[in-house]
This record gives sequence, C-alpha cells and structure tokens, in this order.
Amino acid sequence: MPVQIVTVGIVAVKRKLTNPWVDFEWLPEAVLPGLPAVAPGTLISAEGSVERWYLGPAELTFHSGETAHYRDNLLSARPAVWVALREGAEGGWFVAGATVDPYEGEAFVDVVSDKVEPLAMPHEIAVELQAFVDAHHVDAPFFKRKRDRKDPHAEPEFGLGHPGRQAPGRRS
Repeated sequence: MPVQIVTVGIVAVKRKLTNPWVDFEWLPEAVLPGLPAVAPGTLISAEGSVERWYLGPAELTFHSGETAHYRDNLLSARPAVWVALREGAEGGWFVAGATVDPYEGEAFVDVVSDKVEPLAMPHEIAVELQAFVDAHHVDAPFFKRKRDRKDPHAEPEFGLGHPGRQAPGRRS
C-alpha cells in the first residue's frame, strides 16, 4: 500500500489565564508547510499576555487505504489538519500528533489531557493531499449485508439456565 509522508511545522499559542489553578493555556494555532529555519521551542512573537511558539515538526502520513477519509476532509467547507499537543514531564509542551484524516483527528480527543484543534490546512498541503487522493483512490462498492434466516422448524436454543439444558461435564 503506497504511503507518503509530508513534514510540517506546528505553531502554538500560549496565553496567560486568570485562573487560580492554571497559569497558562497552550493551544495549537497554525500548520506551516515545510519547516521554518528556527529551532523547535523558539518564541516567535509576544503581544501582551499572548506568546506564539514554534513547537517543532510533525509528520502527516498519507495512506492509500484512507483516501476516502482524506477526500471527505478536502470536500468539507474547511479542510483541516488535526494537531494534538501534550504537556511534557517538565511542563513544556510538544506535538503529540498531526493528521489530515478527520476520523483519526476525532480520535485524538480521547486523550483528555491533550489539547487538540482542527487547524486550517495550508494550500500546499491540500494540493499534495489532493494529488495523493487522485493517484490512489479506488471507489469501493457498498454491499449491504443480509442476515441469515433461521430455520423456523429448528429446535430453540436455550441458555444454561433453562431446565432442559445441562452444563458441559455435568451429569444428572
């Protein structure tokens, strides 16, 4: 199965909160096509109580078996890249994952402590993803499964609690 990997950069925003339990909030803010010429963990800008940080690279992996999902994303009103941030052991934040598969992105929120956001897909990524879908998508026909019909004249099946049935290995 063909696979393509596209490396992107992730920018996050750090906001000062007025909360007695949490000082700052980190959220993914932007996906950069390619990698910038700065090191991961670099402060990009600061405006009042809001800071923007380049957190580092993330790999978007395109799998040929998931092209229907990618097509759903591209046909949506706002194609997105789902980005998950996770707090490290020393309090810093890092990129836990990124995907263009909307169903995988939806699964990112299962990790309650992660900060997950669907971010606008850069045009360059959308073009690469569309080319991958065009090259590898195969429409699979939908077959409705039919239930097996039970024989109306067959003996009824009862559980172990039924008086006419004995547990295996037990004799009366």
